[in-house]
Amino acid sequence: MSDHYAIAIIGSGPAGLSACANAIKQGLSCILLEAQPQFANTVQHYQKGKWVMDEPAVLPLRSDLPFHANTREAVLDTWQEHITEQQLNIHYNAEVTAISGQKGNFALHLKADNDETIIYAEQVILSIGIQGNLRQLSAQICDPEISIATRSSDKQRPLVEYQLDDPLAFEGETILVIGAGDSAIENALALAEQNQVLLINRRGEFTRAKQANNDAILQAISQEKLECHYSTRPVSIIPHPHDGNAIQATLKTPEGQAKITCDRVIARLGATPPRAFLEACGIGFPDDNKASAPILNGHYESTVPGLYLIGAVAAYPLIKQALNQGYEVIEFILGHDIAPADEPLLIEKFRRLPAFHSVDTTLDMTRLNMPLLSGLTNPQLREFLRTSEVHYPEPGEVIFKYNDYSNTFFSIIYGEVRISVNREDASQIVTLRQGQFFGELGLISGRRRTSTVYAGSGQQCVLIETPRPTMLKLINASPVAKAQIDQIFVLRAIQTSIAPEIPASDLAAVVYSSRIESYAPGDVIFREGDPGDCLHLIRSGSVTVSRENAGNEVVSSYVAAGNYVGETALLSNSPRSVTVRAAVATETVRLDGTAFMALLDKSPALRKRLETRFRTNLAQQTMAESQPQTGNMISFLVAQGLGEASDVLLIDESLCIHCNNCEVACAATHEGTSRLDREAGPTFASLHVPTSCRHCEHPRCMKDCPPDAIHRADNGEVYIADNCIGCGNCEKNCPYGVIQMTGKKQKHTSLWLRLLFGVEYAKIEAVGEPKAVKCDMCKDLHTGPACVRACPTGAALRASPEQFMERQ
Repeated sequence: MSDHYAIAIIGSGPAGLSACANAIKQGLSCILLEAQPQFANTVQHYQKGKWVMDEPAVLPLRSDLPFHANTREAVLDTWQEHITEQQLNIHYNAEVTAISGQKGNFALHLKADNDETIIYAEQVILSIGIQGNLRQLSAQICDPEISIATRSSDKQRPLVEYQLDDPLAFEGETILVIGAGDSAIENALALAEQNQVLLINRRGEFTRAKQANNDAILQAISQEKLECHYSTRPVSIIPHPHDGNAIQATLKTPEGQAKITCDRVIARLGATPPRAFLEACGIGFPDDNKASAPILNGHYESTVPGLYLIGAVAAYPLIKQALNQGYEVIEFILGHDIAPADEPLLIEKFRRLPAFHSVDTTLDMTRLNMPLLSGLTNPQLREFLRTSEVHYPEPGEVIFKYNDYSNTFFSIIYGEVRISVNREDASQIVTLRQGQFFGELGLISGRRRTSTVYAGSGQQCVLIETPRPTMLKLINASPVAKAQIDQIFVLRAIQTSIAPEIPASDLAAVVYSSRIESYAPGDVIFREGDPGDCLHLIRSGSVTVSRENAGNEVVSSYVAAGNYVGETALLSNSPRSVTVRAAVATETVRLDGTAFMALLDKSPALRKRLETRFRTNLAQQTMAESQPQTGNMISFLVAQGLGEASDVLLIDESLCIHCNNCEVACAATHEGTSRLDREAGPTFASLHVPTSCRHCEHPRCMKDCPPDAIHRADNGEVYIADNCIGCGNCEKNCPYGVIQMTGKKQKHTSLWLRLLFGVEYAKIEAVGEPKAVKCDMCKDLHTGPACVRACPTGAALRASPEQFMERQ
């Protein structure tokens, strides 16, 4: 090993390998230092057979290191071949313990092969990732020195394991998985295929997981594929006192301590970011928040000149992005005039901006004008803007209308917008200006837009429209952004749902004292007889309202997001008269009762409106108690997923003559494949819920679609576009079995069907690759859903849950 190099790269993940490959190609003296005995350690520890995606698809791959979507094993084999062919100068088991010096003369202190040594480099690139320091349970819970033998062999293993290489290696075991993040969820789901899995979640929900994983684990729990213990933590993990091959875990649950016997414990607790090491190197951070990314300029250079950060350590974990950064950082160091790979895309987005000069100046301007985005690094901000759309609306142009079914988020870069907050009073207008944002209500609740927004007059209005997945990623990555959005959400939700006539300044005390609470399906938000000390504004999800009658809980109503519950006890100064439960995973804004009653004292009009609603609710409760069948019907429908539906197909069995016209018409409209199964599905009394898409508020099918082929139309229809690649993720993620994989159909015309339904019938002959199909509510037919139109008796009905509940 030489003592001096032009470039030293620390970390042999995708970013580090790519940087080393380009440095060698450019003739630079370069060393790649890896603390582990293998390259790409994080990828090496993916589950066996994991499919590695090459997203984002819109970006070209610049790196000389080959990469395309494939299994973990194939990707690693390809990289190993390149490392060998190009003779990359990698030194394994070489842990860098400190970096000192300055640009042109950095000193890297190494612990390599049990020897202490120092090497020198003119420039240093850090690509160390964030998975090298896995969090572990404390010694008080589990003694790390104790090991246990498996039942199948005498081979010793630790009581608690912190990685899972191959879930298929275990079969017929009882396995305890501790954690609530993506790794814990993915491990639990994979192990549950052939083992009994118990998942331990310290919280009442899965707050750290990607939405797709959150949906998948909730579905698995509801289908009893595995068991989850919420608000539970391990107290001790020891060898079982009466079985030398088993483990005894003592858990603290909401009901008290419980002991569980299992064969294996896997704890996926995340990793500790290497902030202490980075700060010891002199690298600066924007704030004290542990989740914040280090400060970098547009060329990945840190606050220490000559010290660069790329890949996951720079908050950019996607493999293709990391590969591109590795290539680009070498070009920057050499002084080559190269722009990031996404530069042409960003130029096209921003070229119409007033006084547009360059992408870099636009990034600086965006940070200056949008406090919400000020904490993002250059790579993070570029990704945020690349996945967003830029709009230049004319004065008075409508951005979105009341009742539109969209959930994108808007930031105001220039100009202003005006929001009509009260449909009954057109004079109530809120003006938002540069630096502010809107659309957070639809983003979070998944419900229709609650107001109409249009561009203001005067200065050119420029808006950034950001899709929901990108916003959720921002919220998860930036606590500052999350806090800002939550605060504005609470204010605007109160104005929209409760007090449209009250200015924001008068709501400050209510907003300040509020808090956001989360509930799993079936959780009690408040119970009959509890003190009435607060009001709950439903932020997302839905709830049922019930009352005890003769020892039974009778459901009286269903309340969706955007509404509120709990005002009855507040106004009457009495205990709760009803029980409110989450119908699906639900978030509420808890408004403090004292602050809210003080607001009512200042607003007689608001008090009068709430008192009117209070009397209406009492009448509904009385009617529900006299008609328990209606409450049972609501309970049945909520159990069938109507709590998260926006539109559902229902069939009145007392009217249905089983002619099957609905299925025939559906097939005729959709190239020979019916998107509903009339006979399948449950029935209560005479009400039947066939297998047909519910067009969920937050569609689970949409969460994990690699080509982004699943969309929601303005009227709420969830549909699959032609760019579907047939991967089957949506079919797997849908909890209601309404998506099927089918080939493209050979078309034949049926005169009888054309005369009867006015559509073509596509006869069954599959050609080409399979693709996903599902009900799209016949969105392209102005006459409405063909299944409803074809029903000769009126037995078929498509309606939103609210519309149906109102008819009961």
